[in-house]
Amino acid sequence: MLTLFTHIRELLQIREPGVSWVAGSDMTILPKIDHAWLLVEDGIIRDFGAMDELPNVQPDRKVNCSGRVVLPAWCDSHTHLVYAGNRIQEFVDRINGLSYEEIANRGGGILNSAQRLNDTDEDTLYQESATRLEALMRLGTGAIEIKSGYGLTVEGELKMLRVIRRLRDAYPVAIRASFLGAHAFPAAYKEDHEGYIKRIIDEMLPRIAEEGLADYIDAFLETGYFSVDETVRIMEAGKKYGLIPKIHVNQFTAIGGVRACVEHDALSVDHLEIVEDDDIEALKNSRTMPVALPSCSYFISIPYTPARRLLSAGLPLAVASDFNPGTTPSGNMNFVVATACIKMKMTPEEAINAATLNGAYAMGLETSHGSITRGKRANLIVTKPVTSFYELPYAFGSNLIQDVMIEGEFIA
Repeated sequence: MLTLFTHIRELLQIREPGVSWVAGSDMTILPKIDHAWLLVEDGIIRDFGAMDELPNVQPDRKVNCSGRVVLPAWCDSHTHLVYAGNRIQEFVDRINGLSYEEIANRGGGILNSAQRLNDTDEDTLYQESATRLEALMRLGTGAIEIKSGYGLTVEGELKMLRVIRRLRDAYPVAIRASFLGAHAFPAAYKEDHEGYIKRIIDEMLPRIAEEGLADYIDAFLETGYFSVDETVRIMEAGKKYGLIPKIHVNQFTAIGGVRACVEHDALSVDHLEIVEDDDIEALKNSRTMPVALPSCSYFISIPYTPARRLLSAGLPLAVASDFNPGTTPSGNMNFVVATACIKMKMTPEEAINAATLNGAYAMGLETSHGSITRGKRANLIVTKPVTSFYELPYAFGSNLIQDVMIEGEFIA
């Protein structure tokens, strides 16, 4: 199938092969072609250019994009999309003044979701998760990372990861799976951290590796959850099975976790609402991608990741949704990009770079996703008629997406 897009108002994020990410002041640059064409063949970006240089081709399908912007589909590198039920009552509890920690201490939070998940059969969990994934694809997400972490038992974690595998097999969107058994300590192990960590290392990891269920390993490195030393043990254990670390860190406190993650070759460090000078120094000259989750900050009213500080230090930054039932019940990356601009003071260029190319890197997909590059997958967003791509974050409450193409095919 040969598809030709013509008369594109702005073709965004055009890159030559080999650009893995952008950082610092380079994030202000979003390469584009005005009044452009784009050629897609069998799910791959074949060529593009300005309309006055349109080659003589005979496509199977021709799409007139007059007045529309075309850009890479969003790359959402941090989600908890597989979960059971919801945590609506906790939403009301926060409105009534309870903190995240207070809710967790009374049996809410992650342990609440774990109870619901372990009470839900795999087929029901798959159907609920598939419905969410389909909605996100229609909102422009073309690559997504999904974590386990609401099982907190051997069978619960395996069930989640099997659901993620079923989603990967059933949908064209690129899916990466992270094992997050170290999301919280189950009630039975509240006073026995060593016992639960041994269960992760000795029971969960071998089973996950045997079935090939995960790409990455994660942990909630935070005061009251997993310490630096505990997280290091988990990262080292995961790496023995080929699982690369992607770690939750610095959401509420900074306890030296970022440096430990960098030293253990983490692909990404996610949250970073709290950032200290030592964290920035640790990230410099590393291959670890900082990932901000602005809609989490929005929903539970905690500080936003200090984007300007990170970028001024010459660092890269990705943004992701953190879609989960408790602290971010939305995977809408359009809102994430808008919030990054409005609340984190990122320019639209920076935010789109963070949600496409840098997001792809934070999932290990930078060679196939995240930019308009010859040879990459044809995962595209086609907007409704707009005056400029700036309208995407500006009109934050409107859905400006006309069409989404994933693997060269338009989705319904």
